[in-house]
Amino acid sequence: MRWKDERQSDNVEDRRGQGGGFGGLTMRRGGIGIGTILLALVGGWVLGINPLEILGLIGGVGGSSLQAPAPSAPGQQGASPDDPGGRFVSTVLASTEDAWTEVFRRGGAEYRAPKLVMFSGATQTACGPGQSAAGPFYCPEDQTVYIDLDFYEMLQQRFKAPGDFAQAYVVAHEVGHHVQNLLGTMDKVQSQRQRMSERQYNRLSVRLELQADCFAGIWARQSQQAKGWLEEGDVEEGLNAASQIGDDTMQKRTQGTVVPDAFTHGSSKQRVQWFRVGMESRQLSDCDTFARTEP
Repeated sequence: MRWKDERQSDNVEDRRGQGGGFGGLTMRRGGIGIGTILLALVGGWVLGINPLEILGLIGGVGGSSLQAPAPSAPGQQGASPDDPGGRFVSTVLASTEDAWTEVFRRGGAEYRAPKLVMFSGATQTACGPGQSAAGPFYCPEDQTVYIDLDFYEMLQQRFKAPGDFAQAYVVAHEVGHHVQNLLGTMDKVQSQRQRMSERQYNRLSVRLELQADCFAGIWARQSQQAKGWLEEGDVEEGLNAASQIGDDTMQKRTQGTVVPDAFTHGSSKQRVQWFRVGMESRQLSDCDTFARTEP
């Protein structure tokens, strides 16, 4: 990606180096992101804990919560990060702002951009304590994407998904959850929680995550049309990242077998498929993963 001369976002807060100083993984609502499944599967199958129990703790799907700790000191907001990783994430966020502003404008609506917080270790969010072990995530309560940039090292080394476009896809996926929040989709899914079994809700969660992948594809198409900043091999990096963090691939890697009923983000094939749909899409309705019998 030719990103170094592009605009950086003003909606970035840098809390790196502050440290969270608290324990516990429970989040009050939402907050499940692209990396949460990594923690659940790796931690669950290695430690002998049901991954669904871990997801229940992290995502707050059981309705329980810990008392929120005192917020960490605010970071620097509005000033452009001066390190390559921070500049890259800020630039990608700016590209999502431009892309979704245009998509919403064409639909006759106004896009409200999320904030992005870079942190290290742990930080306080409106959804409860956030931990770097959960990977990047979106909190609907404060409309903020949270990311510890150390996740990118794991993405490259452990999950074999290198490349700057793979990293950009991660941010775009989380911003996709923000778009779902603006459209009211996240609230509709959350309202179904108490009326469903764990298995049924997992299937609904898969549809939500695949739609965020599709929205990431829309961002890729829109930003490429506006900037022409993708280089040979970039799209393949994004597709590989989507594949490497599919539920079936993660389960095979960590336990050697696949348990479809435990899927919460979708299979590798599904994630690649819906990212492609978004890249070929011309309207949001193309990403309606909830309308199909099978996503």
